Amino acid sequence: MILHFDLPDWMIISYLFIIGSVIGSFLNVCVHRIPSEPRFLDQLRSLWNRPSHCPRCDTDIFWSDNIPIFGWIKLRGRCRNCQMRISPRYPLVEFANGCLFVLVYLFEVPGGFHPLLSESSIYSEIGPQIYPGLNGWSPEAFVWLRYAFHMVMIEALLVASLIDFDLRIIPDGSTLPAMIFAVIASTTFGILHIVPVWFQDESLARTFSIVTPDWVHPLISGPRVPEWISLHPHLHGLAVSLIGLIVGGGVVWAVRLLGFLFLREEAMGFGDVVLMAMVGAFLGWQPTVVAFFLAPLFALLAILGTAVFVRDRSIPYGPYLSLATLVTVLFWKQISPIGTRFFDLGILLFPLILFLTGLFAACLAMVFAVKKAMGWLPPEIEMGVWRAADQNCFVAGENVDRHSCRWKSEDWEGCASGRGQIHEERWRRGQAGSSNSMNRPNPW
Repeated sequence: MILHFDLPDWMIISYLFIIGSVIGSFLNVCVHRIPSEPRFLDQLRSLWNRPSHCPRCDTDIFWSDNIPIFGWIKLRGRCRNCQMRISPRYPLVEFANGCLFVLVYLFEVPGGFHPLLSESSIYSEIGPQIYPGLNGWSPEAFVWLRYAFHMVMIEALLVASLIDFDLRIIPDGSTLPAMIFAVIASTTFGILHIVPVWFQDESLARTFSIVTPDWVHPLISGPRVPEWISLHPHLHGLAVSLIGLIVGGGVVWAVRLLGFLFLREEAMGFGDVVLMAMVGAFLGWQPTVVAFFLAPLFALLAILGTAVFVRDRSIPYGPYLSLATLVTVLFWKQISPIGTRFFDLGILLFPLILFLTGLFAACLAMVFAVKKAMGWLPPEIEMGVWRAADQNCFVAGENVDRHSCRWKSEDWEGCASGRGQIHEERWRRGQAGSSNSMNRPNPW
């Protein structure tokens, strides 16, 4: 299938870099504001509460100073009003995001003179151009549509990764909106997947007929791709997104649960569960599984490279899941021949998954037994009985003034005023300048 583009590659790449750097400026806002609110809706609301402003002097930033990359260079990395230093990470994120737009374009969208669709990094012989077909979309529109679809995912992954690096959390505001978008877009267009939600090797029945009972043969026989996928493309798009969401979040949840049961510690955070569920909603369950198993490799390389300088055992795992997802998208055509051998098993995948899960649990149990025998486990804290005296001590401690280490009292303010401490006490109670404090009668 030959593609025809009217604009030269250099012009498209220039436009994409500019668009990516502008969006990168907005991503900086997301990274700064989303973690500042605990609730999901408040996280989203914080993005448009007010324009960008200096956190020290609270002055709104001029539009000309907000130009990506060049605005920071023009200000020399300082606020125009109060001269507060502005972190160089802001222009670096803008520049990196522009490069990311270009990088994904060069891999996903074939370039050159009359390129072929098969040159795309996510091309598959059983891809949407065949199952269910483009359904009236031109090949050029198809590759651009899928490119934009994947860039939404990559932008969400970048925001989640930067927040995870800073605070070791992945707020829902950085992942849930993209996940909802993925389900809606995948259902609406029906051609955004990489591979169908289900496919199998047509020779399975013949290959496994000797080792499987007769009642299994009808289940493992059939066409390469089920016929209903071509007949109901929108339903198939919904199935790809929802099953990918469930599998992506479920595999991380399973590792999290097994790690807690056998290692007595949290192996992965719940934010990682939502992150991979979002990835599954975009890519489908097969590429998501590949990305999940690639992530430990990148994490291990990072740990080995920084082991001399970093002593902290806990690492933010979200960035490595994000990196593995990006590598899966960029190199799917090279990875898929290996993964297809596994996914081609069809219904036989289920007993294999159960076997591998049991094997993984046995390995974790063995690690726990070795750590316990070597005395490497932290001592268990015995929980005593909470008595009335403990409750009284707790309540008393909660009412101690943290500045003077004395219990708070409702003394007449005239005593503090006579000692010259009336304004200090009001300030410590957070009443300085408040209307409630200013309207009180003068004790003298």
